[in-house]
Amino acid sequence: MKKKTIYDGKILGLSIYDLTIRGKKIKREIIEHNGAAAILAFDKEGKVVLVKQHRFGHGYILEIPAGTLEEGELPEACAFREIREETGYKAKRLNHLITYYPSVGYNKEAIHCFVAKDLEKITGQALDEDEIMSVVRIDFKRLLSMIKAGKIIDSKTICAALTFAQKNNIH
Repeated sequence: MKKKTIYDGKILGLSIYDLTIRGKKIKREIIEHNGAAAILAFDKEGKVVLVKQHRFGHGYILEIPAGTLEEGELPEACAFREIREETGYKAKRLNHLITYYPSVGYNKEAIHCFVAKDLEKITGQALDEDEIMSVVRIDFKRLLSMIKAGKIIDSKTICAALTFAQKNNIH
């Protein structure tokens, strides 16, 4: 297998792989990404803590807090960091919910989803210079209804919420 890096940016890279599978020589264009951690977070009142974030090409969307893993960072450490930075809430404990790969055909990114309950508000947001978001709190059943109605389009939010609902028999 031969790898040629085409682009190496702040959060992702693009490589072309030349490989042989079952005697066939093929090329694959692959997005290189460290992965991300996402948190389905519940405050002390049982509301889901979401962020309404500007996403280029889609405008403002509701999603669970998340962020890219820094080099060598463990997913759980990233999740603790991101919930605090994006919402100002502190999670005492995280439970791993699911890890999934949003685009397995061309992207190495893995998204590690966690659940946090009984969050404590400790500070304001500590956003990166290019982040534009606000905090929104809603009932979990409303979140599920918004997913079913197509009003939530973010894959990590959909995967985390539906997995949590299934594991906890919530409809």
